[in-house]
Amino acid sequence: MSHPPPPGTPKARIPHPQQPPPPYPRIGAGLWKRCLGGGLAVWAPTAVLALATRSTAALPVPVLLGGFLVPVVFVLWAYERHGRDLGVSAVLGCFLAGGALGVLGASLAASDVPHPSPGRFLTTALAEEVAKLGALAFALRRQPAVHGMRAGLVLGAAVGVGFAAPESAGHALDAALSAPDLWGQLETELARGLLAPLGQGLWTAIGGGVLLALRRPDGRFRYAPPVVAACVGAALLHALADTARGIAPWLVVRLTGRGVEPGLFAPGYPPQPSASQQHLLTLVATLGPALVALAALAWALSLARRNPPWKNTP
Repeated sequence: MSHPPPPGTPKARIPHPQQPPPPYPRIGAGLWKRCLGGGLAVWAPTAVLALATRSTAALPVPVLLGGFLVPVVFVLWAYERHGRDLGVSAVLGCFLAGGALGVLGASLAASDVPHPSPGRFLTTALAEEVAKLGALAFALRRQPAVHGMRAGLVLGAAVGVGFAAPESAGHALDAALSAPDLWGQLETELARGLLAPLGQGLWTAIGGGVLLALRRPDGRFRYAPPVVAACVGAALLHALADTARGIAPWLVVRLTGRGVEPGLFAPGYPPQPSASQQHLLTLVATLGPALVALAALAWALSLARRNPPWKNTP
C-alpha cells in the first residue's frame, strides 16, 4: 500500500520524450511581408526628413535601407516560396557571398568611367557574372547534395540580389553626396532597388541554374559549354541593361531639346537640369533595364520548366 508524500515534499517530474530540434532554424510564414512593411515604415519618414532638412547626416539611413530592403525581402520570399527544402544555411550563405562581392562592386562603381562604351559595359558585366558564379560555387562547396536547375535558380538569385544590395546603396550614396537634388537621387535609388531582383538576381539565377543542373553527384562543378553559354548570355543581358541606363541622360537631353549641353546631368555642370528632366531621366533609366528584365525573366522561366518536379515549387 502506497502512502501519499507528506505535505511540502516536492514531486518528482518524469521528463517526457521531446523531439530533437530542427537541424537549421525555421523562418515563419509571412516574414517577408512584415519585413517589407516595417522597412517601408522606417524608410519613408527618414527619406522625408532628409528632403526636409537637406542634411547629409540623414542620408545614410534611407540610402542603405533603400538599397537592402528589396533584396532582403526577395530572399525571404524566395526561401518561403521555393527554398525550404534547400535550408536556411544554403540561401543565407549565397546571399552573404553575393553581398561580399557587392561591397567590392560598390567601391569600384563609385568611380564611374568618364566615357562609357558598350565594350566597357560588356567587359564589366562578364567579369561580374563570372565572379557571382564563383561565389555561388564557393558558398555551396560543402553541400554536395544541393543540385538541380531549380535549386540553382533560387540560390543564383540569392547571390545576385546579395550583390545588388550594397552596389545599389553605393551608387545612391555616391550620387546623393555629389549632386544637390536629393529627391532625384532617392527616386533613382528606389527604382534601382525595385529592379534588383529582376536585374542582378535574374542574371545570376540563369547561370546558377545551368551550373547546378550539371553538378556532379560527388559535388564537383562542371564548367561545361552550356554553363559558359549561360554566363555569356547573362552578361549580354547585363551589359544591355547597363547600356540602356547609360544612354538615358543623352536621350533625355535630346527629348527635351537641350542637345548643346552634353554635361547637363554631370555633377557641378553650370546649367543644372530641371525637376521635370530629373523625373524623365529616372523614367527612361528604369524603362530600358525593365524591358531587358522581361527577356531575362522569360529565359529563367523556360529553364524552370525543364525541371518541374520540386516539392515547394509549382
